Amino acid sequence: MPGIPLGVLDLVPITSGSSAAEALHRSVDLARQTERFGYARYWFAEHHLNPGVAGTSPAVLLALTASATTRIRIGSGAVQLGHRTALSTVEEFGLIDALHPGRLDLGLGRSAGRPPQPAPDAAPPFEGVTSNGLLIPPRFSFAHLLGHPRVALQQRLLNLPGAHPQDYAEQVADVLALLRGEYRSPEGVEAHAVPGEGADVQVWILGSSGGVSAETAGRNGLRFAANYHVSPASVLEAAEGYRAAFKPSDELDRPYLTVSADVVVAPDDARARELAAGYGPWVRSIRTAEGAIRYPAPEEARRLPWTDADRDLVADRVDTRFVGSARTVADHLERLQEATGADELLITTITHGHAERVDSYRLLAEEWARRG
Repeated sequence: MPGIPLGVLDLVPITSGSSAAEALHRSVDLARQTERFGYARYWFAEHHLNPGVAGTSPAVLLALTASATTRIRIGSGAVQLGHRTALSTVEEFGLIDALHPGRLDLGLGRSAGRPPQPAPDAAPPFEGVTSNGLLIPPRFSFAHLLGHPRVALQQRLLNLPGAHPQDYAEQVADVLALLRGEYRSPEGVEAHAVPGEGADVQVWILGSSGGVSAETAGRNGLRFAANYHVSPASVLEAAEGYRAAFKPSDELDRPYLTVSADVVVAPDDARARELAAGYGPWVRSIRTAEGAIRYPAPEEARRLPWTDADRDLVADRVDTRFVGSARTVADHLERLQEATGADELLITTITHGHAERVDSYRLLAEEWARRG
């Protein structure tokens, strides 16, 4: 579509039969390739205790990728603030910006919190198909994960004993103050992050609903990323909540939104569906708190046990993944952009084979350029 850039969101997936080292080499190669294909930005997600995901530290990955690329913007999608401090985040990104100035996106996300609950008097959320054909599925409940032993263990290992996460909005304010050189403690003591202060970074907020994250992004006049690929049921709410809260800032005079989508592109629809076969079992492993498994090859995925309960557990994610030829997927992405009013789209693609993953991004970029 004219004027709508595409970006990349990479989880650094480890596929079956491979290692974390191989996953890292492939991600660096993918960053090089997508830069060549014309993608606008390359972001790394942050995940922990997942056997099938090597993306544990966006800052480290960004430092490696910055040295392997030259033009593409690189960033975090997102640094999880619930188990780190504003100062450590600003200092880490300041170090990278000192050697690669003007290319960094500091994406900030929440963690260690409960899923947002709608207000008692809130209107029922939309579900179904939008007027232009975008599927908004029923909401998925994360209630079964609250208090799960593995979830509790992750929080215990990520936080110092007795530590409590800072209020998210306050922590974002501290990040911004440190970047601007305006930080003052409640007692009036100054703090200056060097490197970090004055770093030429774009600050983004990532969120899955119209709650705290969207409101924080809007009130501070920041860019916002809404997660259709994580929480497709609430993407419209997230976009609307962000715009409703938006106040112009020195950086932005109007809201600026990117929306993520899971995508697999191949020369034809049938081949794309074959490449996407491992997605359901992979999402199932995440939603059972098992931790993301190594991404299975299509033939491995078909051998895994699968029940109606499994299907129900992952239906919203599987049904909203865009799979097909470049034309098919680009049509879906146009609907997503139109329904949300996104200024950019953020593409995440996982296949078992690295060559097929690179090819998916290439085919999509070529089709998108033709439409532009």
